[in-house]
Amino acid sequence: QARLAESGGGLVQPGGSLRLACTTTAITSVFNPQTLAWYRQTPGGQRELVASITSAGSTMYPDFVKGRFTISRDNSRKRFYLQMNSLEPEDTAVYFCHLGNAWGRGTQVTVSS
Repeated sequence: QARLAESGGGLVQPGGSLRLACTTTAITSVFNPQTLAWYRQTPGGQRELVASITSAGSTMYPDFVKGRFTISRDNSRKRFYLQMNSLEPEDTAVYFCHLGNAWGRGTQVTVSS
């Protein structure tokens, strides 16, 4: 099973931006056909989807991040990203990347003044 690792989390003020990255040990032939996704989870809350991207590049976002978050992928480097703009305190959570049956360990995003 592939391993995933997130990076790029941190503390940011409301209205600020962060870019998360996910790297994977999956081989290219496994990575490229996969739908990739980012989820987030708050303490005591359920893990919720925030963005996904198919192998063809089609993206999907729930309404609460639409227009603010952008998911992208780099198949040549086996990485995918989450650009988060106009961050709000409600976006504070641990963010996880997901591929197939694999999950990263998460990266903390805190939006606070």
